[in-house]
Amino acid sequence: MRPEVTPKQQQFLRYLEQALTRSGKAPSLRQAAADLGVSHAAVSQFIRALEDKGLLRREGRYSRTLHLLTPSGETSGATRWREVPIVGKIAAGLPLYAQQEWGGSLVLDAAVFRAATLFALTVRGDSMKDAAILDGDLVICEPRQYAANGEIVVALVHQEEATVKRFFRRATGIELRPENPAYAPMCYPFDAVLVQGKVVGVQRGPEGVARL
Repeated sequence: MRPEVTPKQQQFLRYLEQALTRSGKAPSLRQAAADLGVSHAAVSQFIRALEDKGLLRREGRYSRTLHLLTPSGETSGATRWREVPIVGKIAAGLPLYAQQEWGGSLVLDAAVFRAATLFALTVRGDSMKDAAILDGDLVICEPRQYAANGEIVVALVHQEEATVKRFFRRATGIELRPENPAYAPMCYPFDAVLVQGKVVGVQRGPEGVARL
């Protein structure tokens, strides 16, 4: 049975559903408060109350990624979106959530990309073209500091800018292998490579998002 909601909570649900359907992401507390003519605290109370009633789910305590739920507790198909940050550079040794500078965000289907934390990175160059990762694509990554042989990863080499390559652990070090015969594989000492994430998907402009 659907939990009883107050008229104001129902109004907020309708507003949220329209916003998620229109843009794929939840409005900020400030925007929602301005649109509805209420305080920030009131918006927070609506979210908490609807979470308690099983009508809304939030990714984390402070996340803007919200999911409207069906009466059976499943994510509503029309609104199952999540917002992921696009990073330009990845700092060596810094956890992703500690970074303050983002290069925008990417909206993904939460039913397809289920990892608790994700980030996106813009690809520069064509060294991974035979893996269908082209210059200008956005790769979607799950944060990780390890990799299995053959996985496509985002890695830092000598604490410089991130590179996207296929990972192989060898007896003498790490091989980062491109997917383009025009480029040669590169081998590095173990301490020169820091894995930052596994590539789990790619977006190419209007062609949409593909899961790897």
